[in-house]
Amino acid sequence: MTTSSPHRYSAADCNLAEFVAICEEPTDPVRYPRASRLEHGIPIYERAAVEAGLEGVEREALMAELAFALSDGPGVFVFAGAFQDQALLDQVTVAFREIIAEEHAAGTSSGDHFAKAGANDRVWNALEKLALRAPDAFVAYYANDAIALACEAWLGPNYQVTAQVNQVNPGGAAQSPHRDYHLGFQGPESISAFPARAHAMSASLTLQGVIAHVDIPLESGPTRLLPHSQKYPLGYIAWQLPEFKAYFADNYVQLPLHAGDAVFLSPALHHAAGENVTSDVKRLANLLQVSSAMGRAMETIDRERVSIAVYPALVRAQEAGMGERGIRNAVAASAEGYAFPTNLDRDQPSGSASPPTQADLVLQALNSHWTNEELAASLHEQAHRKGSN
Repeated sequence: MTTSSPHRYSAADCNLAEFVAICEEPTDPVRYPRASRLEHGIPIYERAAVEAGLEGVEREALMAELAFALSDGPGVFVFAGAFQDQALLDQVTVAFREIIAEEHAAGTSSGDHFAKAGANDRVWNALEKLALRAPDAFVAYYANDAIALACEAWLGPNYQVTAQVNQVNPGGAAQSPHRDYHLGFQGPESISAFPARAHAMSASLTLQGVIAHVDIPLESGPTRLLPHSQKYPLGYIAWQLPEFKAYFADNYVQLPLHAGDAVFLSPALHHAAGENVTSDVKRLANLLQVSSAMGRAMETIDRERVSIAVYPALVRAQEAGMGERGIRNAVAASAEGYAFPTNLDRDQPSGSASPPTQADLVLQALNSHWTNEELAASLHEQAHRKGSN
């Protein structure tokens, strides 16, 4: 692989032939001795096999196998029958659908990262909403050791779970193929600004999970997957290019799922929710985005207060002739420049996968000559949008 810069990637560096060669690598079944079978090169683990490896040396060996699947293998694996308690699964499904109905009744419009807003039914922050509505069911649901096993295999201990429910209704359109959080939620210019090593690091910070709450036949559009695509170093840029999207459309695979199955995948795997062509299946899944414990700053800083305090000085510096680079540097040191975590019910993406940041508001204020009071009100309103419901 050659790039125009050894430090950064650009769209011009993306090479479809290199990508195709990676995606067409076969999955070696010898690497997955604990899997019951491979489907489309994806290891499928039966619940009994997982339960047999929940302690000691065998657990460590299984976690190593799962981690290899995510990093150097197909980038995805399945725990078939991860949830055996159908009554519990139904109870949680009912809770999710009650939330969907209530949010519809309240006129709540749920945006989506990679699909048209309103095309599907989304429940943002489903983790907190379930805990408040049905705490006993929450405990029983997240006590499931298959989830913990996958999370610990990829992220280690002390991981942070978030969850967003997606219900794709009959006639629901497919998502665009994409990679996921973190870099997958950035625009092309932002992605290119991150050094190459950050592209490699991003996939190690998150684990994606899909828990099927209903039977999901192929006609209902289970997740479209492109095995091995997570191994292409430039993939965070490449998935947005037409020729890579076309290759995905011609080569993705899908696995039918039963209620209680769980799929885990690298966030760098090229994937997309499929089209639901049925007339009667409301395809409901709980989507997990689990983060590394290490994705946190050392100190707690009230950056809203800091931004308001330094804004008059930024205005004076701008009026005195400080260049754009200097202004942006000062804003980067004072305002929050990252959109997450946030409350996606209220702080929804607008024209991109990410909502505006504190830094975006401060720069907008400088460019539009807001008063300090106007900036303070805007930052306060943004903080309210980001807060929990």
